[in-house]
Amino acid sequence: MRKNASGINGEKDPAASRRSWVDYSSVGLMFPVSMAVGFGMGYGLDSWLHTAPILTILLTLYGVAAGFVNLYKVTRRHER
Repeated sequence: MRKNASGINGEKDPAASRRSWVDYSSVGLMFPVSMAVGFGMGYGLDSWLHTAPILTILLTLYGVAAGFVNLYKVTRRHER
């Protein structure tokens, strides 16, 4: 059997597999959290500045974009 960088016979290292599972599950948590933070900040600012619903929508979309950026970073890290 030949051992290469990804393990014996192409199998992944269990520690690397566990690490990738943790990274991807953190993305699953990061999406709703970033959306909720954006929504909360937008709602609070809209209430304070009387601009409803402009900032709520903008900051929620910003939270969605932050979630996608995080997903992209984690995916790029595991492609290497």
